[in-house]
Amino acid sequence: MAAGAEGAPKMSALEDALLAARQREAPLELLCFDREAAEGLDFSETEWSRTSFHGCSFTGCDFSKSAFYSCVFERCRFTGCRFAVSFWKDCRLGGCKADGGDFRRSRMKGCALEGTVLRYANFTNTVWERTALRDCNFTESTLSESRISKVTFEKVDLTGTELFRTSLKGCDLSSCTLDRIALSESCAELKGAKIDASQAAVVARILGIIIS
Repeated sequence: MAAGAEGAPKMSALEDALLAARQREAPLELLCFDREAAEGLDFSETEWSRTSFHGCSFTGCDFSKSAFYSCVFERCRFTGCRFAVSFWKDCRLGGCKADGGDFRRSRMKGCALEGTVLRYANFTNTVWERTALRDCNFTESTLSESRISKVTFEKVDLTGTELFRTSLKGCDLSSCTLDRIALSESCAELKGAKIDASQAAVVARILGIIIS
């Protein structure tokens, strides 16, 4: 942060907005942040509405129990951030990166994620409803014990993703990468999901079936 006229640190627009919201005990709404940087800020239990973020970076920030309504994130980067028990409705994330993010027990409803990288992220016990995933990367992430309803998957990389006790019934995974996905012994997680012939061979290997 830059120094103010009297040598005191100058707060960023994000810090100003957060402080004002805390003081008023009011949601943050109708805001626009462009190329802002935040490190170690406590955004927990905040509410964001119709706010956009463009090219922003967040490092070690806590968004636990926060709620986002009709918010847009474009080309934003989240490093070591926590989103546990967060709520997202009608939000859009495009070209974002949140490797290793903690999203446990979070909920996404009516959202769209495109070109977003979520490698090694923890989505245990999450709820996904009417959400579209396109060209996203969930490599080595954890999606165990989650509920997925009316979610579309288009060219999503699920390499090495843990899916224990998460039903993908009704999901079309035919354009997705399923290499090394972790399933239960019965592969019940894929029951009722649509896959193509090449992916069937991947599932066979998981079950220990040798195809000659």
